[in-house]
Amino acid sequence: MEFSRRDFVKGAMASGLLAKVSQTTANEVWKPTDDWEKVRKQFPLQSERIYLNNGTFGPSPTPVLEAIKASLTETNTSGEYGHTTEARKELAAFVGAKEEEISLTHNTTEGINIVCWGLPLKAGDEVVISLHEHVGNALPWLNRAKLHGIILKPIMPGKTADETLSNIEAAITPKTRVLALPHITCTTGQVFPLEGIVALAKKHNLFTAIDGAHGLGTINLDLPKLGVDFYSSSCHKWMLGPNGTGFLYIKEELLDTLQAYHVGAYSDSGWDMFASPPELSGYNPTAHRFDYASQSTPLYTGAAAAAQFHTEIGKAKIENRIRELNSYLFEGLKELGKFEILTPEEPKSRICMVSFKSRDKDYREIGRMLSKNKFRVRLVPESKLDAVRISTHIYNSFEEIDRLLKVLENV
Repeated sequence: MEFSRRDFVKGAMASGLLAKVSQTTANEVWKPTDDWEKVRKQFPLQSERIYLNNGTFGPSPTPVLEAIKASLTETNTSGEYGHTTEARKELAAFVGAKEEEISLTHNTTEGINIVCWGLPLKAGDEVVISLHEHVGNALPWLNRAKLHGIILKPIMPGKTADETLSNIEAAITPKTRVLALPHITCTTGQVFPLEGIVALAKKHNLFTAIDGAHGLGTINLDLPKLGVDFYSSSCHKWMLGPNGTGFLYIKEELLDTLQAYHVGAYSDSGWDMFASPPELSGYNPTAHRFDYASQSTPLYTGAAAAAQFHTEIGKAKIENRIRELNSYLFEGLKELGKFEILTPEEPKSRICMVSFKSRDKDYREIGRMLSKNKFRVRLVPESKLDAVRISTHIYNSFEEIDRLLKVLENV
């Protein structure tokens, strides 16, 4: 079983399958195994347990932890709590954006709320969403629907990118205003076809509001090139940064379309309490208007260090490696023949997670068995899937996947 999986991956690499999917050229593929072993040594993860839940939380490598510690020490010894200007520059560059298009947030959900409540929507306006949403994208839109009367039109992801696009287009009506969709679903790790979604939005004059929790740090992102209007993400998942850091990308020409409701220091272009009446003269002309008041310099120093960590390895190389591990796991689960695999088989519709369920055992029982055998995974009760989700990142290896599959043979 092991050799056929390895042959699959080697064959895929040789044929250019993985390279084509990730748009990586042959000389960008980082092949030697020992290089990835060196990368693994940068993570202080426990060796007695195999961590396969990066989709929930991405453990930070040592350079990120050291950057946070150094900044904490500096700010607490000098009394200068600092600023986040350099971190914003790093994050903007990491996704190909301008600094002016990046608002610093604490997590993906915060960015989604800014977009959800800031867009000029009225009762009866429709928002296309999916049936595979994380609570962080579902609840903000559900709440606005409850309070303001907008209408949500949930679609089921298809088995292929083309089928998903067809399902989205079928949900669009003259009342549709927003496509509020995940880049990668938290349930099955399905990659939504963003280029096609953006094309649909342009065709029908719609906003694109993307939940990018699983896109940052997996896919080699260039957000302006993708053409999305809004993209919200967290640094603590696949980017391997600290908890409490994230960003919202806002296309520059839409800054004045998105209303700021929560404001504070640095949100304004001027205010005067001595005027009669007191006045707010305007908003910061950049996306900084949305990240109000003080931010944690040490945490954003860590987020910037995480971006540098990815850049030094090579964003394209990291994407390729993530796809390679994902394909190895997917093919191994197929060979076992014991499970219903919920993640699409189409290579371009998956990248970093695989979800599956047993035909005769409860998913919670499988979860307990894996936990007993020192594997950290995630169970997926969402979307009525009742499944097990495996996430693999650059600190994982083929050998760890082999050990997982060996345990699953006994299910």
